[in-house]
Amino acid sequence: MLKILHEDNHLIAVNKVAGDLVQGDQTGDQPLVDKVKVYIKKKYNKPGAVFLGVIHRLDRPTSGVVLFARTSKALIRMNQQFKDRIIDKTYWAIVPRGINPPAATLTHWLKRNTKMNKSFAHDVEVIESKKAILQYKKLRDLDRYAVLEIELKTGRHHQIRSQLTHIGFPIKGDLKYGAKRSNPDGGIDLHARSLSIDHPTTKERINIVAPAPFKPQWNFYLSD
Repeated sequence: MLKILHEDNHLIAVNKVAGDLVQGDQTGDQPLVDKVKVYIKKKYNKPGAVFLGVIHRLDRPTSGVVLFARTSKALIRMNQQFKDRIIDKTYWAIVPRGINPPAATLTHWLKRNTKMNKSFAHDVEVIESKKAILQYKKLRDLDRYAVLEIELKTGRHHQIRSQLTHIGFPIKGDLKYGAKRSNPDGGIDLHARSLSIDHPTTKERINIVAPAPFKPQWNFYLSD
């Protein structure tokens, strides 16, 4: 079942589970956007096709807030907010213990390898790279891991995953980026915790918060 976090005439936000695609790809698996369309069609008894605009995406193994536009006006205005970087995005991540300092700003240059569907972080600018900035702070230490809160300052391909790996702290379960073992559900412990936006019509600042996944690697560590 969909976990609706926010819903009005112009926007709808859901708490994506790890493994869901936001948009369709070559796998043919039903994407989240289609599931939300079905939900809207049934709830409001809408005839014909349902409009739903994809504003942003999360990687398939990542969980958390995904926002969709229910009108074309909202889609245009929200796309502009993302372009102008007035959106605030916060993530939670579980990484190996020992990260030091406990809070810092990471600045790297990311170069994407499309064949590998992977981004590589560099300490200096390289050809075809893009600047990537994030801020992290440690929320707490666990037995073998630590929980980080991360604020994205740029939105690059696999940014958090590649930057944390580059400093030696890959996200738990993320085999693609150097984790030692996978998670039982195939996901990674990266969660889009919150998204703050200006509503496209009312201009009111809205903060949408997604509870952490209901599974041991989160339940034992954090509570909302």
